Amino acid sequence: MKYTKFMGNFIMRIGIDGRAAKWYRGTGIGTYTYQLINCLNKIDRINDYTLFMPEICRKEMNLGKNFILNNIQSNNENNFWDEVNTPNILKNGRIQLYHIPQNGVGLPAIKNCKFVITLHDVIPYKMPETVSDRYLKLFSEYIPKIVPMCDGIITVSNFSKLDIVKAFNFPEEKIYVTSLASEDIYKPLNKYISKYIAKKYYDIKDDFILYVGGFSPRKNIIGIIKSFSKFISSYKKPINLVIAGNRGKSYSIYKQCAEKLHIQDKVLFPGFISINHLPYIYNAAKLFVYPSLYEGFGLPTVEAMACGIPVITSNITSIPEVVDNSALLIDPKDTDSLCESMLNVLSNQALYNNLVKSGLKRAAQFSWEKTAKDTIRVYNKIINEK
Repeated sequence: MKYTKFMGNFIMRIGIDGRAAKWYRGTGIGTYTYQLINCLNKIDRINDYTLFMPEICRKEMNLGKNFILNNIQSNNENNFWDEVNTPNILKNGRIQLYHIPQNGVGLPAIKNCKFVITLHDVIPYKMPETVSDRYLKLFSEYIPKIVPMCDGIITVSNFSKLDIVKAFNFPEEKIYVTSLASEDIYKPLNKYISKYIAKKYYDIKDDFILYVGGFSPRKNIIGIIKSFSKFISSYKKPINLVIAGNRGKSYSIYKQCAEKLHIQDKVLFPGFISINHLPYIYNAAKLFVYPSLYEGFGLPTVEAMACGIPVITSNITSIPEVVDNSALLIDPKDTDSLCESMLNVLSNQALYNNLVKSGLKRAAQFSWEKTAKDTIRVYNKIINEK
């Protein structure tokens, strides 16, 4: 068989479990899977890809001729941990490397080609109390079996890389970092239109400080609410706190916290914001706060910076690596520090403008195209290793 060379090597035959790109679009893992496949499709017309995902994605993503799609019909998240029906394809040698982007979930039990997974973080190991019992059980049961089967692991930050080495004693030289990025829709937009959409669809009025993300305890939403309570006692202009995201089981705890502090009329929970509206909500905000206690990457900080919004975030885990010197870093457990930083940013126009400028510059250094190119290099290295 005749092969054409690519990046100094022969054409690669890659399999990718792409279910998350459709089923979990809007989540971190769903966005990562979608953008990886989307950008591989844009930049690579040489290597052969077999994707395991719903057939509807072919038209949605305008897949090239070198992308074969194996239709996965079920969208039941309860079987997401199950193996995709791939054995015959993997056995016949059509695929040299099989990539699972969602933490290795669904990796085949029988190995007929090289395996690589994207392991975004090890939060269930580091902070088990912050994840659901079901996810903790599944992660603890499956991941220790999955990791030893891998020929390489992709992760999203150097911080996560070191965590994976410590958690699983996996060879550091076989862990590859490919950063995440904000999508193209996150950019500076007209402020008037942005505020109009915030008011019309989510009843968000006046100026507001924004948090976007999950409702897990590790996101430190209690800390945000307590800091905001202190902040509004000193900040005399009308302003609200908007905590956006799916209202998880912790929602009642956060709502009660606002009520106990007598600021329930100032703390708004608009729920899930559609991906079409989210860039406008970022742009309508005066400030973005993200004092998370643990992140493998912390993508919302990059999305906010890409929209030209000043960011205050944590000085721990992966976040300083991601934002570099383009955000105000605070101890997430220190509510006074967050309060003072919010006051400082909103009362110091020079600082505000500097954070906007440096944030836009930093966000521009990340791109999904770069992520895709780096991933191709990882595929190439793993396939050609003896």
